[in-house]
Amino acid sequence: MKFIVAAPELLEHLMKVNGAIVSKPVLPILDNFLFDIKDGNLTISTTDLETSMSTTLKVESKENILVAIPSRLILDTVKGLNDQPITFTVNDDTYAIELSTAFGRYKLAGQSGSDFPKVPIVESEKSFTMPSNVLLRCISKTLFATGNDELRLNLTGVFVELTEDSLNFVATDANRLVRLTRNDVKPGMEHSFILPKKALNLLKSSLNNDVTPIQIDFNKSNVFFTTNNLKLSCRLIDERYPDYRAVIPAENNNIVTINRIDFLETVKRVSNFSNKTTHQIRIKITGNELAASAEDIELANEANEKRTCEYDGEDMEIGFNSRFLLEMVANVDHDTVNLKLSTPNRAGLLVPNENEADEDVLMLIMPMMLNNY
Repeated sequence: MKFIVAAPELLEHLMKVNGAIVSKPVLPILDNFLFDIKDGNLTISTTDLETSMSTTLKVESKENILVAIPSRLILDTVKGLNDQPITFTVNDDTYAIELSTAFGRYKLAGQSGSDFPKVPIVESEKSFTMPSNVLLRCISKTLFATGNDELRLNLTGVFVELTEDSLNFVATDANRLVRLTRNDVKPGMEHSFILPKKALNLLKSSLNNDVTPIQIDFNKSNVFFTTNNLKLSCRLIDERYPDYRAVIPAENNNIVTINRIDFLETVKRVSNFSNKTTHQIRIKITGNELAASAEDIELANEANEKRTCEYDGEDMEIGFNSRFLLEMVANVDHDTVNLKLSTPNRAGLLVPNENEADEDVLMLIMPMMLNNY
């Protein structure tokens, strides 16, 4: 059995789905690409049993072929072949594979494709579509706030909340929270589910930043993303997401308005002098001045900076984890940010001074208890 494919095109498609392969799979065959050729179309699939990806490209072939090919070896080989055709010859009985190019021949041992786990097919109960660039933005602006504690599995993914006329992406690790609302996506239903972090990272690296429509199908246990010649499916996190609305303060009457880059640079510099365990930074607002300070008593390190701001509220001093604050400020797009506060022991809200069209972003950060110097 033979087929011919251009090296650059094959490499592009291999790279698209390679991320679903794990370094130490539970089954040895999961360390392979599944090549499935039917009617001149090659579908390449990968899976770790939780997340699956597949992509399709045209090849020259007069036969239907199903074979599993070692992922690392084929990737490393194709990467060095430049712009030329590759002829694959597959032995019907042993699944031995030979690659022929202008440079030479390369032999490797394949496996029967029938032994590869079945890649989930779309079994949809509900579905909706959204542009690729909007989905990419929703992922990019929330994924960083997810948790890593496997004992709190529900916080390790992004909560997707669908309504008739809008969509919410929510992420929290219990210390900070990000909610992004899109009013230009109309799912036409009331539903919610939790997407795992790995699938979101794979989508983030695979999606194009354009208006290509993404079809999203889901049922009680799985979600399926389909666009052009790329498909991704994953198992949903079967946990209950906390009532995130309950932790968002209703009244934050003390509002700081400050240049985002100035604030980001100040927090970044001052945080270098904070305690390496707590990462605490102290923010003090009086009049139209914001003072940021940090201290590491054990190492005798200390830093203070002042920035001009606009402030509407009572004088206040509040502490934050500088790492969390930095990530949040870095993920705001607008030139000016608003820091909305109520009291030093209640969560602060960080929002852009103006939201993008059809979008509403809210970031919440829990305070840290301040100790007197």
